[in-house]
Amino acid sequence: MFSTPLIAAPMAGGTTTPELTLAVQGAGAFAIAAGGYKTAEQLRAHIAPLRASGLDFGVNLFVPRPAAELRAREQDALLDAYRTALLATAARYGAELPQELPSAEDPRVQDFSAEKIALLLADPVPVVSFTFGLAPASVVDQLHKAGTRVLASVTSVPEALAAAETGVDALVVQHTNAGGHTAAFLPVPAAGDSSDPAKNRTLPQLIAAVSAAVELPLVAAGGVSDAANAKAALAAGAQAVAIGTALIRTHESGARSLHKDALADPAYTRTTLTRAFTGKLARALENDFVRTFTQAAPEAYPEVHFLTAPLRAAAAAAADPQSLNLWAGTGWKSAQAAPAADVVQAFLREL
Repeated sequence: MFSTPLIAAPMAGGTTTPELTLAVQGAGAFAIAAGGYKTAEQLRAHIAPLRASGLDFGVNLFVPRPAAELRAREQDALLDAYRTALLATAARYGAELPQELPSAEDPRVQDFSAEKIALLLADPVPVVSFTFGLAPASVVDQLHKAGTRVLASVTSVPEALAAAETGVDALVVQHTNAGGHTAAFLPVPAAGDSSDPAKNRTLPQLIAAVSAAVELPLVAAGGVSDAANAKAALAAGAQAVAIGTALIRTHESGARSLHKDALADPAYTRTTLTRAFTGKLARALENDFVRTFTQAAPEAYPEVHFLTAPLRAAAAAAADPQSLNLWAGTGWKSAQAAPAADVVQAFLREL
């Protein structure tokens, strides 16, 4: 499905810039633009340089929770308690936390999903990938009719089987070592369930398990920090591997300098999965915010994302990384401050 074994993972929130995608494309990797947190018009502008390049590329979209599910899962008391817990930290930065959060029907909560799909149907791109859930089979079919190949992100065998039923062309299989948000959309398997990727299963083992369950091309993601990890995943059955954290410190990355510097700071000694910043599990460098609020944060995405956004912005303005979401995979120490093309070519030389 891909003409290259290396894919640049989409990193929403500003890290994946048009400059980064163009650089990795030019160096021989397949680039996937990050459509999350953008309006349709912002996405149109974001991918315009990629269209102009004439090269193959993809666009990643978030799958929002259905509005009905959001209403059924309202956790106002938990969110109010979390807001109260955050007040002292917010005051330290001079940040005002929102009194009210967007409703379930708010386009921001739905991540402008319908508008972005309409854009990509009217003006198709080569590849569209979905994460945080599955696009309905009807949407997959519409994209196929528009000439677009469709990928789904999964983290386990049950998710892979569910994704295959929707008619997608390939799967991005994400290991728990990945930086940033987990793509998981089904409940975590019970202890002892062989389909659970988090129970000491390596990325190659996860790839092998998914490969045995579905007949689809696989992209291995999560903790691919060097060529050795990449080759192991390819040998296990993946057609390609995706790198994300390895690109955060590159010159073309739009990550904040605080984030880039933190990845090279020996003061950070581990990553951890936390809901503290957004309400959805995500892997980040362990800082003061993670240590203080991980246990208190409710499972409520994107509500917690909107709740903490002013605090995170204020911390960034104060140049304090201790309250920032410093997304990082487990192999973060190998990330290099270099041109993205150099990082890509170093991988490709070994593959």
